[in-house]
Amino acid sequence: MKFSIITVVRNGAATIADTIESVARQRHIEIEHLIIDGASTDGTLQVVERYRDRLAHVVSEPDRGIYDAMNKGIALATGEIVGFLNADDAYAYDEVLSDVSKRFEDESIDAVYGDLVYVSEADTSRVVRYWRSGDYTAGQFKSGWMPAHPTFFVRRHIYERLGGFDLSFKLQSDFDLTMRFMEIHRIKTAYLPRILVRMRTGGATNRSVRNVIKGNLEAYRACKKNRLAVSPLFIFQKLLSRVPQFLSRPGTPLPK
Repeated sequence: MKFSIITVVRNGAATIADTIESVARQRHIEIEHLIIDGASTDGTLQVVERYRDRLAHVVSEPDRGIYDAMNKGIALATGEIVGFLNADDAYAYDEVLSDVSKRFEDESIDAVYGDLVYVSEADTSRVVRYWRSGDYTAGQFKSGWMPAHPTFFVRRHIYERLGGFDLSFKLQSDFDLTMRFMEIHRIKTAYLPRILVRMRTGGATNRSVRNVIKGNLEAYRACKKNRLAVSPLFIFQKLLSRVPQFLSRPGTPLPK
């Protein structure tokens, strides 16, 4: 089973090596790693070049944002399974893809997802937020639920059938896409109750209060676009649902 892992980056020279090495350490045999760079100017490509022999594709050109870059990666992918690991992210342990592939041995499963921890930029061993995705039940998107997107692995034919990321959403197209796949088209998913990804804090959506507000407004618009009957309190519910992520911590030590 071949995985296509897509890394989207722009000016990520400080962290891109960690991401590439994280993929290279995976013990799953069939992996193609694609780097989609948005014309970085900080030396990112010089770092990437050091790992060129481990990478299937490197694209560097201007784009229309992170989701445009993700769509480019999907178009280039040749693996049966597609996943995203961005330049601030790393897999939590070396058997992540092996564990995910075992779930895909059930041919009826269209997507697999798991848990994620946000870690401090200064000290990546320090967990600041724990995103436990949990099992999905129909209707959860109405309250702002979604699986942790960097842990969301999907069969490539699902993208071919249902389409990629909607570029009208600048901050919440992953919410729109997972909702469209899971809530609207009811693809069959499997939850893997393990921490699969470590994400550094400071991503685009959570970088400022303004972006948090804009992102939640986009999520509300995504619900309307997909004809979900959501309450005017949706944004408040979505924000409130994130509070436990800052209070809870994994019950067992993180995999090394």
